[in-house]
Amino acid sequence: MLIFANALTRIKPVQIFDSISFNVYKMEDQEMQVKVKRVTDKFTENMYVLANEPSVALYRLQEHVRRSLPELVQHKTDMQSWEEQSQGAIYSVEYACSAVKSMTNSSLYFKSIDGLLRQAISMKEQISTSQGRSAHEATPSPIPPATPPHPLSTSS
Repeated sequence: MLIFANALTRIKPVQIFDSISFNVYKMEDQEMQVKVKRVTDKFTENMYVLANEPSVALYRLQEHVRRSLPELVQHKTDMQSWEEQSQGAIYSVEYACSAVKSMTNSSLYFKSIDGLLRQAISMKEQISTSQGRSAHEATPSPIPPATPPHPLSTSS
């Protein structure tokens, strides 16, 4: 029979059996007393191991969690922050890619506008030259009409 003295961190067994004075059957045989002592010591040791192993394991687990949990929480918040930043960067890149694609698709419109501007410039030049001829024919003047060159004109 064992009685456990409860300390705050570990359970310590107190041996009630004193194997030397264990004379229930009035054993006088020295060999038998040694065997009984060995059995009671082994029993006490096993009870000590069984009583302390779960508590020591749980204590070590609690100690580990207490030490590593703040670091894990910090890592989790860092990862969440990085994820938010990454999502923002991904959105920006996708938006920029769609803008570039729409710009490449608009090259057809820019070519059409370029053609229309060139056509308008050539028509303007034709009108200017025809007005210049009719003005020369109607009234000969030494000063030609002032028409500044157009900035998109390719004839200069």
